[in-house]
Amino acid sequence: MAIKFPYLLLLFNFHLRLSVSGQLNSMESVPDLQKSMYKFIDGYPCVRLLNLSGVIGCSNPGREMVVAPIVRYKNTIALSQSSAVLVSSDELQSFLSRIWHDSSFAGNIAGVIVESENEFQNKSKGFSPAGKFPLAEFAPYQNTSYEWNPIGSGIMWNAYDFPVFLLSESSTLTLQEAANKNEKNKKAYIADVAEFNLVMQTTKAGTHDSETCLKEETCLPLGGYSVWSSLPPINVSSSDQSKPIILTMASMDSASFFRDKSLGADSPLSGLISLLAAIDALSHVDGLDDLTKQLVFIFFTGESWGYLGSRRFLYELDLQSDAVSGLNNSLIEMAIEIGSVGKGFNQGVKRFYTHTAEVSSATNETLKALKHAQDSMKSEHIIVSPANASNPGIPPSSLMAFLRKNSLSSGLVLEDFDSVFSNKFYHSHLDNISNINSSAIVAAASLVARTLYILASDNKNVSGSALTAISVNVSLVEELMGCLLDCDPGLSCELVKDYISPTSTCPSHYAGVILDEPSSTPYPGYVDDMSRFLWNFLADRTSIPSENGSSCSQGCHNKGAVCVREETDGKGVCVISTTRYVPAYSTRLKFESGTWTVLPPNSSDPMGILDPVWTESNWNAIGLRVYTVQDAAYDHIVLVAGISVTVLAYLAIVTTRAVLTKALKRD
Repeated sequence: MAIKFPYLLLLFNFHLRLSVSGQLNSMESVPDLQKSMYKFIDGYPCVRLLNLSGVIGCSNPGREMVVAPIVRYKNTIALSQSSAVLVSSDELQSFLSRIWHDSSFAGNIAGVIVESENEFQNKSKGFSPAGKFPLAEFAPYQNTSYEWNPIGSGIMWNAYDFPVFLLSESSTLTLQEAANKNEKNKKAYIADVAEFNLVMQTTKAGTHDSETCLKEETCLPLGGYSVWSSLPPINVSSSDQSKPIILTMASMDSASFFRDKSLGADSPLSGLISLLAAIDALSHVDGLDDLTKQLVFIFFTGESWGYLGSRRFLYELDLQSDAVSGLNNSLIEMAIEIGSVGKGFNQGVKRFYTHTAEVSSATNETLKALKHAQDSMKSEHIIVSPANASNPGIPPSSLMAFLRKNSLSSGLVLEDFDSVFSNKFYHSHLDNISNINSSAIVAAASLVARTLYILASDNKNVSGSALTAISVNVSLVEELMGCLLDCDPGLSCELVKDYISPTSTCPSHYAGVILDEPSSTPYPGYVDDMSRFLWNFLADRTSIPSENGSSCSQGCHNKGAVCVREETDGKGVCVISTTRYVPAYSTRLKFESGTWTVLPPNSSDPMGILDPVWTESNWNAIGLRVYTVQDAAYDHIVLVAGISVTVLAYLAIVTTRAVLTKALKRD
């Protein structure tokens, strides 16, 4: 449920010395009046999330809106009154740290507004609000003090009892002007104030942990729908399903301090795009039915929040549920994860690292296949190296869930880093399309496609000509980057619109929440754009045409048939494909009779015992507006803690607006 709705409402110097007759005559409704008073500006909120032990994120401190004058942050500033503080992106981390350590300063923070800066990435040493070892509690080894992400500050895991908004680029200048005006007018009894509406239902109801808020129905579980597919399709009705499985996976969700600014370009979307391009390349290879091993691909969601997708997938495998029909856990010979690969490019060389689990024959065969694939592309200057042996184990990845489930699992993670993240903006709103290189993604896709073909062929002597025929579509990679990592064209790109009718243009890869009873065949309206696009793309690229090649209007009746592109024209086309949704949510949760229940810890699910059970607070609307007030009776602006406001001029403004509304209704 990655809905983009936060906005700024800007009301300029509302003295209302209108040419009343002229302006009123030109207005035909209350919305016309509102348009004349407000300027709408995009922004992105930090929101309240809850787990079993408490809360993180941001919210108004009480049940009402917050109003305070806007001031620009300076490191030496001493706030004399409650204020809405405007900070630059490079100041945010130190600013929030000061709040934690300076109680007198923190007491005057009514809200925080963060500027968007185009050049911040170029001059910054890095910004990562995640921890130094993300999700360390789920690691399959003891050394959890290791710093995979040394630049990580951990600020996104704290709770802030004040609202925080990230401005869009276009709105930053407007708020800077407001702060500058306040600085000049600080003795003139006039101020531009920010009004924050970031009231969460959990705050209203007093539900301060996920178990309580689920009972009171003031929150929903984090999660969504993972998608898996096979190449070629699996004959589910056949009793002979003995082919070993090569499972290749990537993650589709990211996180950041600001909910709807979670692009995750390098981590993890570069790996997702690389795997999609590899699947596309393999889909054009002849003789896939003759492969001795079954290729299966899965794209997990919810991984940023305790590996929700991978853990639920393994749980569904144990249950042999409809969501994983055709798969058998015992047949998974090797698990290969495509992690962050978008920064594996330096001075013409594409360099990647293999992080492996326990040594096994399957792992060794995979390393040999990677070497074979690398040698087949010598002109591409691709180098694959083993990760440093001094690393404590594999980096944060979905493979951790597999190893915690079975420590003897064979697995490998392909990354663009060795001992520490190369991504300086891990789990940050700054991990965007400018943070990655398309050449690195193409190289990784080529490497993965050829490696999988070698492994699935089980033929150590695959010819060079056969590998050369496996060619990655560079244009597809670039198109996927534009669709999934930018607002222009964003999800309105032709590739996405060829499969689905997206609900928004600008992509964001926050996991979202589960809206209704989890199902392997969910109502499309309860599945986000990303998962629906992946399902249709994979069903199409891994399919064989249905015998009838018919539209879906009469239903797809052939065994294994599914309907693709149904959203685009209401008809769709029937194809044979093994592509399915897998619900992704905490293994500690159960949905029954329309409500969610937290299950007690189960010793057979060691990762479930550690599961925080993340939820997001319900809310109706989020917003921030800025306007000018005059205070004729007081020498300062005060924080509004309720509906009643002690600033007389503000009361006068509200009253005047009511009078104008009545006048418009009369007209």
